[in-house]
Amino acid sequence: MPPRGGSSATQGNNIMATIHEIEAQSRRDEGKGASRRLRHADKVPAIVYGGAQAPQSIQLDHNTVALATRHEWFFSSILDLSVDGKKQKVLLRDLQRHPYKPRVLHLDFQRIDENKAIRLRVPLHFLNQEKSPAGKISGIVITHELNEIEISCLPKHLPEYIEVDLVALDKGQTVHLSDLKLPAGVEIPELRFGKEHDHAVAVAKEVKEEIEPVPAAEGEAAAAPAAAAAGAAAAKAEPAKSDKK
Repeated sequence: MPPRGGSSATQGNNIMATIHEIEAQSRRDEGKGASRRLRHADKVPAIVYGGAQAPQSIQLDHNTVALATRHEWFFSSILDLSVDGKKQKVLLRDLQRHPYKPRVLHLDFQRIDENKAIRLRVPLHFLNQEKSPAGKISGIVITHELNEIEISCLPKHLPEYIEVDLVALDKGQTVHLSDLKLPAGVEIPELRFGKEHDHAVAVAKEVKEEIEPVPAAEGEAAAAPAAAAAGAAAAKAEPAKSDKK
């Protein structure tokens, strides 16, 4: 489907998510005190849950986690979580950061079943904005209304991101969720609920610079003190006339 308003904005290739391995160790001590001791030892407390297994408390090296958080894949890919050498496929479901220090405080991982669909937010990568007709017109601004979207698919179909190719986007056009070209087996659950959920992804709109006129009342108010000052100066300059009979 072409974007609203005219020509199509084709969507590029969507890269399938790569499996990344994260090492962790099991832990028995729980509670605030145990978590505090782990953080002092440069470790990050975490939990892995879901599937047929019971929830498991684990710990990760903070430097490993800090480096991983710099990459999109940590948040939108299936991870091979290796706990004491035993791997299990998981998704990162929650990450807690310190309010002002560059520290990760806690992680939640969810085990996945490769035969069941998962829902996950994946980033959007916008391409060829500068090459588009809208990108070459002065006074036209292309805004990215969304930077990520929620998709549903089997784990084997999970893309690492969705590309949005804006090469054909022209003035006044909008790319909506329904315009995105998704990989086979991937869908956007929100579109099941009707057109009102077909949100804008990118918009090319004209921005007009408006010059606000000065209200007449303000101009008159500013002129009045100046006129009064001029009149006072003229009165001082005029010689005084004596009254003679």
